[in-house]
Amino acid sequence: MAALPELDNERLVARLRDPATCRAAFGEMMRLYSEPLYRHIRRMVQSHEDTDDLLQNTFLKAWQNIDNFRGDARLSTWLYKIAINESLTHLEKERKRQGISLDDEESALINLIEADRNIDGDELALQLRKAIASLPEKQRLVFNMRYYDDMKYEKMSEILGTSVGALKASYHLAVKKIEQYFSTLD
Repeated sequence: MAALPELDNERLVARLRDPATCRAAFGEMMRLYSEPLYRHIRRMVQSHEDTDDLLQNTFLKAWQNIDNFRGDARLSTWLYKIAINESLTHLEKERKRQGISLDDEESALINLIEADRNIDGDELALQLRKAIASLPEKQRLVFNMRYYDDMKYEKMSEILGTSVGALKASYHLAVKKIEQYFSTLD
């Protein structure tokens, strides 16, 4: 997600907090961050409908809690945190609702990927999505943030509250597992 320059970030936050400008600023925030947040959530939950709902929840929580935003991190970092928490909560609720164990989550995600008609792509892209779905949740999250969002480990560390070293190790393990997945296809 492209970050606003620091001064623009501070101005947008100030406008979000000002009752006279908050609605216009909120529209600007949604315009800036809807697409990257949508892509990020979609890679986590796979379903277009769930992604739309979670994106809406993310912005609703941001709207309701903008006064609690301390500004220690960038607005984009805060929005990512909200989106990730919303997505993880949703995945946990879905696991419980469907009676799926963590071990069975991989096959449930792969079934969603195979049934998804909203994503165009070739066979290789489909296999990559399946390989990513086979990763443990934390590795899947780190891989998506690094590979698709090209996010720096330092920003991931801010969002996830995990050390840079642990994130690098998690990404490395994810890459190895994806390589192993593809080696079994030959």
